[in-house]
Amino acid sequence: MDLKILLDEMYAGLKEYFETLGWEVLTVQEAGLQGAKDKEIVEYARNNNLLLITQDQKPAELAELTGVKYVLISNAMIAKIADEKIKEKYGKMK
Repeated sequence: MDLKILLDEMYAGLKEYFETLGWEVLTVQEAGLQGAKDKEIVEYARNNNLLLITQDQKPAELAELTGVKYVLISNAMIAKIADEKIKEKYGKMK
């Protein structure tokens, strides 16, 4: 079975990017879960065998506790990637 992605609300804008990369993607909004509780979103991911992509700690922790596949994209992770790209492109200028 192919892995499918469920994008949490804040990442709905990434749907086309993931689709371009070959993923089958559903957003929380498309699933009718906009504004839903974290637990409901995680349960939906579990019931539909979806990998949840979120930036929020709580749904990631709930996913961890219930065995749901997830990826937590934290602000620290985004900053680290940006820092690497800045240094790669411009060196260590400050």
